[in-house]
Amino acid sequence: MPLPRRSLFAFTFPLAGCLRSNLPDYGTVPPFRLIDQSGQPFDSGRRLAGMTWVAAFIFTTCNGPCPRMTAQMRKVQDATSGMEDVRLVSFSIDPATDTPARLAEYAARFKANPSRWSFLTGEESVIRALGVDTFHLADPHEKLAHSSRFALVDRKSRIRGYYYTALAGAVEEVVAGIQTVRREWL
Repeated sequence: MPLPRRSLFAFTFPLAGCLRSNLPDYGTVPPFRLIDQSGQPFDSGRRLAGMTWVAAFIFTTCNGPCPRMTAQMRKVQDATSGMEDVRLVSFSIDPATDTPARLAEYAARFKANPSRWSFLTGEESVIRALGVDTFHLADPHEKLAHSSRFALVDRKSRIRGYYYTALAGAVEEVVAGIQTVRREWL
């Protein structure tokens, strides 16, 4: 005898919270150490452990997509303001120019909340390894060439999504991805 519709709903609804997302796993971000916009050491193992975060590769003198990407990251910051476990990380691919002071000015221009959004600089070899080998968002042949995508990283430091910032609705897609990976931990 088939169950009444109400009973079937009562059995299936609680299971919905147990389902895992279908977001892919693009690999793990290794621990790294750089310098943030305040000139302080940034140890990913301490600052990003257990966090969901969004990464972007930019540089402050960029006349191309970087200002747009940073403005979009600001929208992600605003949309996730109540999510204390969400962080934003903008890596400078031009560490020779992008000193902590210059990054602090750039961050202020975009009203970045320093407790949630870090602008990082440091050893070029570390940044290039992250951009080229880990995130696949920097060009291995060009020093100042990078993708205009954001990468979503989950609490286990796994890259779970890439979002083309040039497309309409990119911010909404990033926020939806953040919500998806956060639900995996509820």
